Amino acid sequence: MFWAEECAAVIPCFNEAKSIEQVVSAVLDHVPNMLVVDDGSTDSTSQAAEQAGAQVIRFSENRGKGAALSEGLDAASRRGFTWAMVLDGDGQHAPADIPRFFDAAETGARLVIGNRMNNPGPMPLVRRFVNRWMSKRLSRQAGRHLPDTQCGFRLVHLQSWGKLGLRTRHFEIESEMLLAFLEAGWRVEFVPIQVIYKRGNSKIHPILDTLRWFRWWFSWRKAAEDCRTPKPAEVRGN
Repeated sequence: MFWAEECAAVIPCFNEAKSIEQVVSAVLDHVPNMLVVDDGSTDSTSQAAEQAGAQVIRFSENRGKGAALSEGLDAASRRGFTWAMVLDGDGQHAPADIPRFFDAAETGARLVIGNRMNNPGPMPLVRRFVNRWMSKRLSRQAGRHLPDTQCGFRLVHLQSWGKLGLRTRHFEIESEMLLAFLEAGWRVEFVPIQVIYKRGNSKIHPILDTLRWFRWWFSWRKAAEDCRTPKPAEVRGN
């Protein structure tokens, strides 16, 4: 696989002017094609990303991480890339881990997700608990162990992603994408990554985004149950 030609990095971000330049510069050492989707930032995120060498897509207003991610993946696909390496713009993903994702994809995976749970110590206690709680429920739904369902550090096969028709527009995008790949029968792998957490305000709204996740979760479960429920046999006349 010629990753330098077939993969673009996609970073959806909101108000990350302090970190985005350093993130872009480090990622470009591994992936020379970079798309930053500025989700309506009110600071200088776009300018800093451009100065570091990224192509920037800028929303005029904040639409949510899922919307920004979808726009970035669409843009990478339109430009002819086969894969997208997705990272957050806050510096909590280590670009040095990117080769691990490429190695996993070389074995046939269509979605590769970073796994922080082998060494979750640096994660805030609440984030660790929520991640494990959500991962447990998604694992039960999928029928396999999914160690870190909420990690946004991912390598995505774009043609596969484009067939899924994902709808979520906020942080529930990670859960929806994972279950959709599995439901389609495509191979998903997890790779260990470094755990980096920096002080600062999280972009996750603890109440609103939790409610969004539950709304998506109940909708997904209902749809899955409806698909499994046998339909009554058609009654034919004599």
